[in-house]
Amino acid sequence: MSKKLIVGLTVVAAVFLAAYFASPVLAVRGLTEAARTGDEAALRQRVDFPAFRASLKEELNAELMVRMRADPRSDNPVLSGLGMLLAPSLVSGAVDAFVTPQAIATMVRSARAPDPMDRSEPTEPAEASEPGRDTVRQSWAYRDLDTFAVTLTNSEHPDQHLALLMERRGLFSWKLAGIDLTAPSEDDAI
Repeated sequence: MSKKLIVGLTVVAAVFLAAYFASPVLAVRGLTEAARTGDEAALRQRVDFPAFRASLKEELNAELMVRMRADPRSDNPVLSGLGMLLAPSLVSGAVDAFVTPQAIATMVRSARAPDPMDRSEPTEPAEASEPGRDTVRQSWAYRDLDTFAVTLTNSEHPDQHLALLMERRGLFSWKLAGIDLTAPSEDDAI
């Protein structure tokens, strides 16, 4: 093999790998920009709504079950069991109605997931008093080669984390397809 061919193949491989591993960062930036501007069409392109709904239902059901088991008022096992049976269908209906491009944008801008016990409308955090001050911090990490997590933390609630899970679709395309409400902090990340 000639030296030019080896150098050419090395350059092509380096560009491919750089694009392969940098593509989720560009997808996350596109998602956050679409959320910031409220661009519904761009959000619809960047979110796999059926997969995201299924993930959110799973997370909220798990959180609701933990809360119901820990509730000291659940001393009646019949009512407690009935509540645990009905909770998934209630969460399912609420998630189906809640997950819209506007709701995704609100979650990205506020770093807050919906609360299964809260029946009020989701609200945005108060605007920062200083212009240019960003209240939502992002940290990025691969969970595996096809799953990229962007962990959002609101500076007003630094102990609460929300991880949006981007999944690879093809070589360089990514879509928001999941959520992790029990996201670890940066200190816990590998």
